[in-house]
Amino acid sequence: MKLNELRDNPGATKDRTRVGRGIGSGKGKTAGRGVKGQKSRTGVSINGFEGGQMPIYRRLPKRGFTNIFRKSYVPMNLDRIQAAVDAGKFAAGSTITADALVAAGLVKSARDGIRLLGNGEIKVALTFEVAGASKSAIEAVEKAGGKVVLPAVAAEE
Repeated sequence: MKLNELRDNPGATKDRTRVGRGIGSGKGKTAGRGVKGQKSRTGVSINGFEGGQMPIYRRLPKRGFTNIFRKSYVPMNLDRIQAAVDAGKFAAGSTITADALVAAGLVKSARDGIRLLGNGEIKVALTFEVAGASKSAIEAVEKAGGKVVLPAVAAEE
């Protein structure tokens, strides 16, 4: 097989309908738009227009706000860490940071930090330097002989 011989399967693609090309095509004259009126013309945008009545998006009150200072943490469960250890991406006793997780391909980007969650179990002793961790995750890591290091700000709270 050669690149110039590649083809779609027969019937896999459909030609677009050419409108306004004569009465014999079945889509001639008005091109399937009916006759006259706003919707038969070009450049019409009437989504949300309710005939002059106050539209629903203006009748309903505004509510809430978006906190621009909110932190966005990447959740990471213990079972994914254990799978990475089994795959040889982390050695036993190593320190796991956000940069290490990105380098190992477990997360695309660390955003504002990693939050360690306790789903699954960990069998090797590892040191975690993360932005946050659940109580169950800290207990599971310490039970396996490792430790979780949290930033000083989180410790004060």
